[in-house]
Amino acid sequence: MTFDRTNEVAAPAADVGALLEHRRELDPAAQPMPQIVDGVALARLYGEPLFALPQDLYIPPDALEVFLEAFEGPLDLLLYLIRRQHFNVLDIPMAKLTQQYLAYIEQIRVHNLELAGEYLLMAALLIEIKSRMLLPVRKADTGEEVEDPRAELVRRLVEYERIKLAAAQLDEQPRIGRDFLRAVVAIEQSIAPRYPDVVIADLQAAWIDLLRRSRLHAHHRIARAELSVREHMSLILKRLQSARFVEFAELFDPHEGTPVVVVHFLALLELTREGLVDITQAAPFAPLYVRLSYVTS
Repeated sequence: MTFDRTNEVAAPAADVGALLEHRRELDPAAQPMPQIVDGVALARLYGEPLFALPQDLYIPPDALEVFLEAFEGPLDLLLYLIRRQHFNVLDIPMAKLTQQYLAYIEQIRVHNLELAGEYLLMAALLIEIKSRMLLPVRKADTGEEVEDPRAELVRRLVEYERIKLAAAQLDEQPRIGRDFLRAVVAIEQSIAPRYPDVVIADLQAAWIDLLRRSRLHAHHRIARAELSVREHMSLILKRLQSARFVEFAELFDPHEGTPVVVVHFLALLELTREGLVDITQAAPFAPLYVRLSYVTS
């Protein structure tokens, strides 16, 4: 972005023309020198600094233009213009400042860039302040001094500059990831855990607690009885030898439990299969009787 440098001292155009004319007289083959901007290289071509624009350089109308100045808002732009022109912030020349501010907005509009509404609002405020300063000042009847139209703008600029400087100081503070990295070193350590010492009182307390908890549980043990079918076969034969007929139900004792009754019944079936006992009844649905098969009537 290029602005009017009214405060800078520049060589008169007539002197520059006279120097160029004098050079042509000394060296007719000499060509007019391109304009050198501030003695700073415009670019680098094959590693060599380029201080002037070539005479045969063609710039198309729709060439890409880059604006190097980036402002965070209208106050930032105003502060930049004031510091660039070395204006006194307490005595701002509103005419020059407004002219340069409007020139910046015009360049933004010409290049079809988006312009925030706050920039236009500041432009209207500058024009209003400039207009109020052109009006004649009338002193109040109370004798108080009339407030300067620039007072509110100056207050905002001073406050913004103070905040901007504080932000710059904070940004200069070292920051992790930008200025330095935090060193992380993995150290393998094998530390054996140290357990507390156990005394005899601790062991005694643990044993007493174990006994107390064991009394809360009642255990029922079931002993498995060894039952033999052959043994019960012998018992049945002895019972039948003392009686000729024995009723079927009298051979079993329910109080001995189900396992004994089952084994006793299996023994009776085994005796029947071997032909040692007979199971008879006098009539249908009559009681069953058991007798030895080898006993004659």
